[in-house]
Amino acid sequence: MLDWLQPGNTLAACENSSPLERIDTRLLLMHGLGMTRIQLITQSELVLDAEQLAIVQELFSRRIKGEPIAYILQERDFFGLNFHVTPAVLIPRPDTELLVELALQYAPANSRLLDMGTGSGAIAVAIAHQRPDLQVAALDVSPTALAVARENARRHLPADKVEFFCSNWYTALADKKFQTIVSNPPYIVENDAHLQQGDLRFEPVDALTDHADGLSAYRQIIGEAHLHLLADGWILLEHGYDQAEAVRDLLVQASFTEVQSWRDLAGIERVSGGKLQIQT
Repeated sequence: MLDWLQPGNTLAACENSSPLERIDTRLLLMHGLGMTRIQLITQSELVLDAEQLAIVQELFSRRIKGEPIAYILQERDFFGLNFHVTPAVLIPRPDTELLVELALQYAPANSRLLDMGTGSGAIAVAIAHQRPDLQVAALDVSPTALAVARENARRHLPADKVEFFCSNWYTALADKKFQTIVSNPPYIVENDAHLQQGDLRFEPVDALTDHADGLSAYRQIIGEAHLHLLADGWILLEHGYDQAEAVRDLLVQASFTEVQSWRDLAGIERVSGGKLQIQT
């Protein structure tokens, strides 16, 4: 038993004595006890019974051991929507909202858009939710991740609004073509120390790193893009804080034009992209 959680504790005592950040404490109490924030306040003197105490003990123990709050709650907000998340998918992050914003800006009306390595489906679902005129497709090599993505699509979109493919990058797409391709692929270099720190310790390693130099996914996505991207179509790629120049170079080598990078709210070059120039 956690020594600060004892029989006879009130909600207020649990919240005030918790070693966790206050926001995490409140979220765990709300989740475990099925209460709203208002109920936590108005029922602050409620004494937890044995069953409630056991539930709270287990949730707090998991968080103290470092498990991400998103996996414990099985949800995370992204682009104004609430997404179901499990350890089979990366936790959607605010940085990635820049990729969605750019996709909404560059995707032409009534066109087709592809999200590669969709994971939870956050990018594809957010785009489809904002732009019902688009025909959105999403792929992932993990059937387990795709199950999560499909659930999130059902949660926020009309039936069959997003077409899903179980595919190792372009493999299962046959001759399908798109006006816009977006992706947040694995980009952490193998054996990077960050993989053993914080939330990353709990996230699917194959969605974080390419087990190489961090650029192999970009080489494949960019190198084969001309087979699935229509003329003058845009490709938009999220990447690591120090990879913008390398990704731009790959785009230039593959005959993309208007190659550029965009900065996130922290001022870091977070997304790079370009327009496909078809050689004649």
